[in-house]
Amino acid sequence: MDEFARELLNLGRSYFQHKQYGRAEKYLSQVVEQNHSFADVYNMLGVIYHDQGQFARAERSFEAALKINPAYTEAALNLAIIYNDMGKYQEAREVYQAAVSRGGSQPGELDRFVKGKIANMYADIGDVFLSSGQFDSAIAEYRRALELGPTFVDLRAKLAGALRDKGDKDGALREYRRAVEEAPHYLPARTQLGIVLYSLGRTEEAIGEWEEVLRRNPGNKTAEMYLGLVCDSKS
Repeated sequence: MDEFARELLNLGRSYFQHKQYGRAEKYLSQVVEQNHSFADVYNMLGVIYHDQGQFARAERSFEAALKINPAYTEAALNLAIIYNDMGKYQEAREVYQAAVSRGGSQPGELDRFVKGKIANMYADIGDVFLSSGQFDSAIAEYRRALELGPTFVDLRAKLAGALRDKGDKDGALREYRRAVEEAPHYLPARTQLGIVLYSLGRTEEAIGEWEEVLRRNPGNKTAEMYLGLVCDSKS
């Protein structure tokens, strides 16, 4: 994520936390236009759309958050509310029951919902360190986040990106591969995996990853762009 996108994200989150939803939407919608990897951004947009009475858009936003992070309890509960408001009572019950069953914990343990919130807080701190060029500190925060949310593939992709930016391409490769293995549908990680492979001189493998992105999502502009650049460089 470049500096401009980080600024958009920080502004959007700040306005959202202060319940200035109109302003928050302006910035958060720009974030998802550039980067589809933030489950919490889709969740915030869902809350905003729900507040505006745009239930269909809220539904799509919460579903997008859960596609990125299936264990995102807050987004699941928000989706259940939307389903209920839209008269989809069976879907609402199913999503709610699944969220509650995931959120169970033993006495003395942190509830999974709480773990998720804390994990996202660590990730937010990591974002600040990363935007300041403090790669080691950012990596440490992302690892702390993943200790609490090991299935949060968007956080693993953040860790991989920080490792790549630090220059640890092998470490980035391992984390992107794990993200892709755990969530094959999460195309931003697969796209970035291709970039790391290409930077390591493994061009054919990179092309294979971008072609897989296009197979899963025909017309994906990012994958098409990278394939075009590689083909131009080879000709």
